[in-house]
Amino acid sequence: MTETAATCINLSGINKSFGRQHVLKDIDLQIPFAWIYGLLGPSGCGKTTMVKVMVGILEADSGHTRVLDTLMPDLATMSKIGYMAQGDALYNSLSAEENLSFFGSIYGMNRADLRRRIPEVMELMSLGDDIRKPVHAYSGGMKRRLSLAIAILHNPPVLVLDEPTVGIDPLLRQSIWAELNRLCARGATILVTTHVMDEAEKCHQLAMMREGRIIARGTAADLQADIGASSLEEAFISYGGQADES
Repeated sequence: MTETAATCINLSGINKSFGRQHVLKDIDLQIPFAWIYGLLGPSGCGKTTMVKVMVGILEADSGHTRVLDTLMPDLATMSKIGYMAQGDALYNSLSAEENLSFFGSIYGMNRADLRRRIPEVMELMSLGDDIRKPVHAYSGGMKRRLSLAIAILHNPPVLVLDEPTVGIDPLLRQSIWAELNRLCARGATILVTTHVMDEAEKCHQLAMMREGRIIARGTAADLQADIGASSLEEAFISYGGQADES
């Protein structure tokens, strides 16, 4: 079996600059099918740029990216990825239901599937009572939950979630992670960026980033053991990260 066939997401030799700023530096990353993979690093380390290259929004200056064994960017493959950005890309004048219908149609969902699936994802995100409320009346946390509902709406085989639970209360975060684990158990491959330690520990494997480079990778236990740390937070600091206090 070839490397690209064995992995769902494969980044090889990725470099990306904006002007004189070299944001991604020789990134190599392979993510197997049906894993929850965590990308851990402080703000500004290049996580968001990496995921934008991964999903086909940005093109790398060098190297190649394959998702589902297809060279990116590729429009057909992009439709198979549920992407949740750091910023909420929502239409504020529309209701949540109208936003979901719009994005679902872009994903190629038919009306019957939309009628069935929209209430499911809204209930999952504890937004069922607010389905017809205009998005401009949503709080920041509600908008994050709606963005996640949109990302999982079409049951994509690949989910790329950029800090998905920022601004979401701890109880609902537990529910969201339970759903991510269910999706993974059904075969979805999930990449989650975070700088929160307890979320990182929920991932099957992690890659730590600093200043545009991957500086370590492995399970949370591996990363702690490699440098004799008593916690993932301690390991993160020792590897040169800046731990989140929240």
